[in-house]
Amino acid sequence: MLSLGPLNKLRNTFALNPTNEYSGHQSKILTLGWSSDGTKLASGSADKTSRVWKDIHRLGSNGVTSVELKGHTGDVDQLCWDPIHPEALVTASTDKSIRIWDLREAPYKSRQIVTSGENINVCWSPDGKTIAVGNKEDRISFIDPRGGSDGKNKYIWHDLHYDGVEINEISWNWAGDLFFMTTGKGRVKIVGFPSFELVHEIAAHTANCFCIEFDPKGRYFATGGADCIASIWDLQEFACMRSFTRLDWPVRAIGFSHDGELIATGSEDNMIDISSVESGELVHTLPCDAAVNSVAWHPSKHILAYAGDDQGPSNFKGNLRVFGALEAS
Repeated sequence: MLSLGPLNKLRNTFALNPTNEYSGHQSKILTLGWSSDGTKLASGSADKTSRVWKDIHRLGSNGVTSVELKGHTGDVDQLCWDPIHPEALVTASTDKSIRIWDLREAPYKSRQIVTSGENINVCWSPDGKTIAVGNKEDRISFIDPRGGSDGKNKYIWHDLHYDGVEINEISWNWAGDLFFMTTGKGRVKIVGFPSFELVHEIAAHTANCFCIEFDPKGRYFATGGADCIASIWDLQEFACMRSFTRLDWPVRAIGFSHDGELIATGSEDNMIDISSVESGELVHTLPCDAAVNSVAWHPSKHILAYAGDDQGPSNFKGNLRVFGALEAS
């Protein structure tokens, strides 16, 4: 836990930290994610493309390069890196497919897997052996990215669907033995994996529960909802440890820092709240030009990437911003 001294030091550091802005997409960015080694940041956009940015954690924009990943014919609503191999990325699109990208050598190639509906969320199991993708019909498909063990190239090995239950964001815990789903009724459904038997259900919010994120230290998970509240939950007891109520609009994005000490919440308030996980104290308020769609902390540094609904002269700007004390090149 950060005491008052380190918290004040962080406040002073963040007050001096720059925000760098990068352009590349033709429409708004919907999703962001860092590779496990922190050398690459991926973005997915409503312009139907993804981008991989290299050296973006280094000081200034000089030397930062990005590569466009084309192939989807619909919005790229969410993406996720392979937790084991930092050169593999999965993107989920409303074109009823996911693509698994191999980024080891250019030109980068992808493997398309067709799914049953328009995809809006995706996550990768901690052991790298399963990808879960959810669609607008609230159906979750579990995919073996290796092509199945039966030799028949069968990628989708299980579907999960609950009648009348809106499923928003999905994720495994770090142990990989529990699978979490946030729902339209403000609840979090938790099932065992791979049994899919219901383990617990939490009444987390009084309105739609939009997002979920896990503390890298394996102690907590956090949720954000339409009730404008972000909450931190104990992963063992499923008990609420703390709630953050400084936002006035629905919480759309949430993320823990690499050390598990800070939590960033983004909403339609045109700002990002960065607070202490343990004390709940405000550490920094990061002003934004528009509603926030995604936040992503660097896996080993206090560097935060974020993007939202920034407007240009005739369309969404599609710009990416990175906040924090970047490394010297």
